[in-house]
Amino acid sequence: MNLEVIQLLDKVLKSRGYSLKKNNEYMWWSPFIQHHKPKLQVNIQTGKWHCWVSNQGGHNLFQLLKRVGAGRQDYQTLSKLLGETTFYNNDKNTPDNLDIKLPDEFKSLSEPHTSIIKDHAMLFLKKRGITKEDIKRYNLGYCVEGQYQNRIIIPSYDSSGKLNYFVGRDFYASTLKYKNPPIPKDVIGFDLYVNWSLPIILVEGVFDAMSVKNNSIPLFGKTILPKLYGKIVEKKVKDIFIILDSDAFNDAIQITEKFVNEGINVNFVKLDGQDPNDLGYKKMITKIDNSLPMDFKQIMEMKLYGKKLLAN
Repeated sequence: MNLEVIQLLDKVLKSRGYSLKKNNEYMWWSPFIQHHKPKLQVNIQTGKWHCWVSNQGGHNLFQLLKRVGAGRQDYQTLSKLLGETTFYNNDKNTPDNLDIKLPDEFKSLSEPHTSIIKDHAMLFLKKRGITKEDIKRYNLGYCVEGQYQNRIIIPSYDSSGKLNYFVGRDFYASTLKYKNPPIPKDVIGFDLYVNWSLPIILVEGVFDAMSVKNNSIPLFGKTILPKLYGKIVEKKVKDIFIILDSDAFNDAIQITEKFVNEGINVNFVKLDGQDPNDLGYKKMITKIDNSLPMDFKQIMEMKLYGKKLLAN
């Protein structure tokens, strides 16, 4: 399979990749810049890719095919090789036109059907502090077969109630915890439940958002992407609370600085090495109440002294 993926990439990148010493890492001539050496690095196992000169990159091979204007047949070939559903659009500049739907095997956890797999999914959620009310509100489901087998499906809907993304979380001991649709994450997570006239809370993942509950938005990662940033500015949000894991300290500072520059009041929530889902709702409310207001002076101090400042 790896050889076939390499051959497909050779075709769409119009160059021949060569193997690096690190397992599954290959280099191609970058289609994004002109350089005398191959500068596009791709991990054919994880799908992550990065051009070391133009700094363009992504987290799956479907994104790479889209960026280079690959054809429908190439998408279908990659889909068969990886066993994943593709969401094809032949205009690489219009990601809004990508279609997304829940897996065909999706079963709602709110419906009365019973199975041992559903019981395991419910137990997994209970241990994470997710209630039956949360399950119903966010339309949580699961799959017993297909490419999202043994995964809880957490949908995200836009302000009109249309599905814009979903997360598939394994609830057994899989080596791949998360399996998400191969489309860009540049969406507004849980937009349907956001009141933009109130303070918003930015967190990394969907379980963090469900644990915090109050007007929280999952970033699906550690950075803020254009659509969410644009809507925050458009809606003239006055107050933001930023809650990112300690390993995302630098990302949190960058996000903070962006919003402070927009005249938005930003509060930095200290987690002390834990994440919101571990802490639970009550402890997170206490931490939010004790958050650190940010201004230019505070940002500069955090840049200079880093995490040591938060330990005080």
